[in-house]
Amino acid sequence: MNLKQKLKNNQLTIGSWITIAHYSVVEIMASAGFEWLVVDMEHTSISLNEAQILINTIQSKNLKALVRVSKNEEVIIKKVLDMGADGIIVPMIKSKDDVKKAINFAKYPPIGKRGVGLYRASKYGVKFEEYKKWVEEELVIIAQIEHIDGVNNIEEILQVEGIDGTIIGPYDLSGSMGFPGEYYRKDVKKAIKKVKDACKKYNKSYGFHVIESDPNYLKQKIEEGATFLAYS
Repeated sequence: MNLKQKLKNNQLTIGSWITIAHYSVVEIMASAGFEWLVVDMEHTSISLNEAQILINTIQSKNLKALVRVSKNEEVIIKKVLDMGADGIIVPMIKSKDDVKKAINFAKYPPIGKRGVGLYRASKYGVKFEEYKKWVEEELVIIAQIEHIDGVNNIEEILQVEGIDGTIIGPYDLSGSMGFPGEYYRKDVKKAIKKVKDACKKYNKSYGFHVIESDPNYLKQKIEEGATFLAYS
């Protein structure tokens, strides 16, 4: 079963974050049993060239390669997808318009507005028809909810067709409420619960970035119902 289908079925899937641009990090992480790894291009110095090497290495280990893009912007999204990423995590989704924009950038017409680039994903143009089908059947688009505006608009966000799931960024979410890093405050927990409850209502995958390396925090999130978990 592919990752998109697991997200649709709300089945538990666990991955992790790559912030250091060296293939050895991927090889070490791949041995830990994760299903996917995220190349972080928002808060690191990872370049496009380095991201391509990391994507290739992740996929060579039979893991899904996701990219947290630097912003919700056309060029970076189509570049990482043309490079062959299995999906994108789009930061700072605050509204349904933000989601629609990301889907437009990621999908070809008539659904989206993505331009055609005959690069690695389509086997340099030789397999474009197969890749076009793959985009509809397997490409993963995750909305990162990390601002209180996104929390307040979560129901309309989840109703946009084409979104595969969410992931909460607890540091930025707490920061948007005036308390960066204090994501165990009652008001921040209440905001997180609002996202979780909305995901349950609309049968969308509820994700969370577990920052702590203590596995008890991961177990806690699983017990809370999170199904798309980035661990540490």
